[in-house]
Amino acid sequence: MNPMRTTTLPGGTAVPLLGQGTWRMGEDREHRRREVSALRTGMELGMTLIDTAEMYADGGAERVVGEAIRGRRDDVFIVSKLYPQNATPERMRKACERSLKRLGTERIDLYLLHWRGDVALRRMLDGFAQLLADEKIAYAGVSNFDVQDMDELARLKDGLDIIVANEVLYNLEKRGIEYDLLPWMRKRHRPVIAYSPIEEGLLAGGTHRALASIAERHDATAAQVSLAWVVRDGDVIAIPKAATVAHVKQNRGAVDLKLTARDLDELDESFAPPEERMPLATR
Repeated sequence: MNPMRTTTLPGGTAVPLLGQGTWRMGEDREHRRREVSALRTGMELGMTLIDTAEMYADGGAERVVGEAIRGRRDDVFIVSKLYPQNATPERMRKACERSLKRLGTERIDLYLLHWRGDVALRRMLDGFAQLLADEKIAYAGVSNFDVQDMDELARLKDGLDIIVANEVLYNLEKRGIEYDLLPWMRKRHRPVIAYSPIEEGLLAGGTHRALASIAERHDATAAQVSLAWVVRDGDVIAIPKAATVAHVKQNRGAVDLKLTARDLDELDESFAPPEERMPLATR
């Protein structure tokens, strides 16, 4: 197994290109031990970026993460997200403190606005600035922001000094960000975090002919090919969810998979890149 590939946030912090998602974790206590074990296995394999949110299982996913990282806090990079209604400075602080308690830590490494709501972006930035100053969080970012939203942020004082990443839906089936948002982020050296990188498992079944063919050539799975494609350029972070140890190990193998020019051409033929601007996909 090769060392985990990384990308770098503004400020110099290196984070793994392949992390772990926690959507739907924490919903059933009968699954908790298995979920904690899966996260710990991923950490041991270098998948030390763990993405969660106050929304997931009403804080239950954060509690699962808190249990998984107990005794290993310094080894992980925690990403969590707040509801848009909590984006004012006062509500953001309270939401952050609730998340910190559930996670069992004194710091969230990257704190994201889950999606844009009615709170003015200036107020959101002020809230993040206060949490950064108090070292409650190490970095701040956004999620589900389209290029127009990012442009608006960039026009605000300190907007791009504060916001270092954008988490959006991105996979072979949903490539719209390649037309404008992904180039925008790359120009400003801010990584994209890709959620649902296997389209909630739909790209893992081997029913897509190109994926199946490429997977066979590499002695891999369709899911591994899909993940390898997402992280291919080294500046997009994929956060697949895996609730079992076996699934985690399979995901980890994707980082070592080197797609060839032939592979990429075949994937472009089957999953066409965008030729015009598209609305940002969220599902």
